[in-house]
This record gives sequence, C-alpha cells and structure tokens, in this order.
Amino acid sequence: MTAKLGIGQSYKFQSRVEEWMTAEKAGNAGVDVLSTSHLVQLVEQAAVHCIAPLLEPGQITLGTHIDLEHHKPVPVGFMVRAEVEVVLIDGPRVSFAVQVFDEREAVAEGTHERYTIEKAKFMAKLEEKLA
Repeated sequence: MTAKLGIGQSYKFQSRVEEWMTAEKAGNAGVDVLSTSHLVQLVEQAAVHCIAPLLEPGQITLGTHIDLEHHKPVPVGFMVRAEVEVVLIDGPRVSFAVQVFDEREAVAEGTHERYTIEKAKFMAKLEEKLA
C-alpha cells in the first residue's frame, strides 16, 4: 500500500434504496424492501472505498468473508448508509467492523474481511482456472 492503512480508519457509503434493489426483484415475491444481497454490496463498496486510496498501482482487494446480521427492513426511497471501520490488519488481510443505518435506525451489523492482492496474480489464477 502506498500510504499506511491504520486501525480505526473508516468510510461511510450512502445510497438511496431503489426498486431494483429489493428482495422482490431478487425473487422474494411481495417483499419490497432492501434485499440482503444489496445490503452486502453496500458494505463491500464502503470497504473497497476505505482501502482504495491506499493501494499501490496494480493492487486490488478481494472480499473473503462477511458476517452480517440484517435485522430491520429498509423501504424503497429511504437512504441507507454503510459504515466500515478497520479493526484488524494482518499482512494482506484487513478486517472491518460494519454498521448499516437507514434514515431512522440501525438496520444491520457485523464484520467484513478483504485481502489485498496484485491484480496480475489474481488474473493469472483466473486464466489458469479457465484453461
């Protein structure tokens, strides 16, 4: 990493819940609230943005683990905010504490883990698998 990533570094990612992001659109008929799969995507986006400015050219991060309790619904039209904070750095492994809020309350919490890797190395492994 070009700059030093530190414990406590944080990032907030915010989005408005659109109809295409609902559990209904993910196949859960009649459930017009933010789907858990899109909630996970918001968490990953926050973590990626938290680390991205510190990566060296040619580096990427890959999500390797997520443990998320999605305990409140978020209606279409509401703003939702994913907050991540670095809690552990172990070589290429970075762990985050995660909290997600809508306009009124906390809706999810958990942890997320990402690894830093050279993009060329990742692509070589992918090409090997495709061969």
